[in-house]
Amino acid sequence: MNQHKIKILAFGAHPDDVELGCGGTLIKHATLGHSFGIIDLTRGELGTRGAPQIRLLEATKAANIMGAAFRENLNFRDGFFINDEPHQLAVIKMIRKYQPDIVLANAFNDRHPDHQRAALLLRDACFLSGLVKIETDIDGQIQEAWRPKSLYHYIQDLDLTPDFVIDISDFVEKKMQAILSFDSQFYNPNSTEPSTYISGSNFLNIFKSRMQLLGKNIGVPYAEGFTSNKIIGVENLANLL
Repeated sequence: MNQHKIKILAFGAHPDDVELGCGGTLIKHATLGHSFGIIDLTRGELGTRGAPQIRLLEATKAANIMGAAFRENLNFRDGFFINDEPHQLAVIKMIRKYQPDIVLANAFNDRHPDHQRAALLLRDACFLSGLVKIETDIDGQIQEAWRPKSLYHYIQDLDLTPDFVIDISDFVEKKMQAILSFDSQFYNPNSTEPSTYISGSNFLNIFKSRMQLLGKNIGVPYAEGFTSNKIIGVENLANLL
């Protein structure tokens, strides 16, 4: 039995992508007894504000707030990683190591090009991870082939139409605490660093309003939206809001 196995593995191109895109969903599932982990693809070293060392500390703090079982960083090049064999194999090793039933990943269409590349990389790696003729190992131990049951993409900056939304009303405040762990990136009136798209005083207010709009669609205060590459089935109509 794999002692590392978890229910959900969430990938983000940069530290804070997971918090922004699906933090509430992860917190909610942790309270339901479903373990989750986080894999950051890059250190976010091209970010205008902060530094990789600072963001690592911030990411660790955020993961602890959310209740993550672990958080790892693959140290891909921020802005320049691509969907090729070496990057796919690095992701496959993580999928096989933790054997998640569900993988969450960046949006296929978004403002930042890294997000779209990450989405394509995860789509291909999740499939290839299930092929027994692709051999990978960690510390000399051959890994078992593993394909997650589901891959979902969290909605980020662009107003994409979700295939489903998850009620996170009871967990939105803890999600915001996790986001604010990234003190170097978001609004800080005492900061002397350059202003960015996400560091303005109104960014998080707008961000929270978008969660309210997604929630409005299903009659709850706050929700997070996801897209899927496959048709989603449900057990019965009573499971639908």
